[in-house]
Amino acid sequence: MCGIVGLFLKDSRLEPQLGQLLSDMLITMTDRGPDSAGIAIYGPATDGRAKVTIQSAKPAVDFADLERDLAEAGLPARVAIKSTHAIISVAAARLADVRSVLASIRPDVRVMGSGDSVEIYKEIGLPKDVVARFDARSMSGTHGIGHTRMATESAVTTLGAHPFSTGSDQCLVHNGSLSNHNNLRRELIREGMAFETQNDSEVAAAYLTAEMAKGKNLGEALTTALDDLDGFFTFVVGTKSGFGVVRDPIACKPAVMAETDQYVAFGSEYRALVNLPGIEDARVWEPEPATVYFWDHEKAA
Repeated sequence: MCGIVGLFLKDSRLEPQLGQLLSDMLITMTDRGPDSAGIAIYGPATDGRAKVTIQSAKPAVDFADLERDLAEAGLPARVAIKSTHAIISVAAARLADVRSVLASIRPDVRVMGSGDSVEIYKEIGLPKDVVARFDARSMSGTHGIGHTRMATESAVTTLGAHPFSTGSDQCLVHNGSLSNHNNLRRELIREGMAFETQNDSEVAAAYLTAEMAKGKNLGEALTTALDDLDGFFTFVVGTKSGFGVVRDPIACKPAVMAETDQYVAFGSEYRALVNLPGIEDARVWEPEPATVYFWDHEKAA
């Protein structure tokens, strides 16, 4: 049992409140998963720049002089530290070099996600503590997703926490369990995907990344997932401009959605949504089984 939340803003006036709203939604889901928690925020992109979120179990060691060491390794960067995580900002053309340079100069750090706009923070602990640790309430952005985990099939670790990110500006949170993830993992490895964990949710994220690399948008990738993924699942997925939701054909994992002129929201339970502005006037519904729900800022523009 896990708790998942998501918020896609239609009204730019709410963007400064995204972190506050999403944090409150996530904390409300604490009793669905007290082992670890995570949040992904899609903030404003900076022209010509990209960023990488990294995590360290020894931040005092790994983050010390990191900006200097990156420059000495030929990768000029700006580093912003937030507790056990740091955001590395580089020229967009050098984004692909970050992992290899880090492997050389900081082999113990782990990449949580990368892209033009996404920042991903996750750690062991209660949602309220994870939110406070990374000052998530102060973050602004256009959309975000969150997860609070009750581990059932793999260890309670930072890497095992959600969201999972396997592609640029892509991330996924999952409630459920996949039955064919081992076979899919082998197929995806043959296609060139790499994995950090044995978690089935990371396989789902990598599957969507691989499908979108073939030219599909998020909605199309989620549609093919209904045929290719076996098991019980509710996914909430983010891309640079998109937000998607899908449940398996049986749909035994709880889910509720709400939409107003200002936002689209998802929660494992309605109580995650009750404090959103204008919720009393929202269209509220339970997402149908085997049905893809997909919104995109670029298509709305």
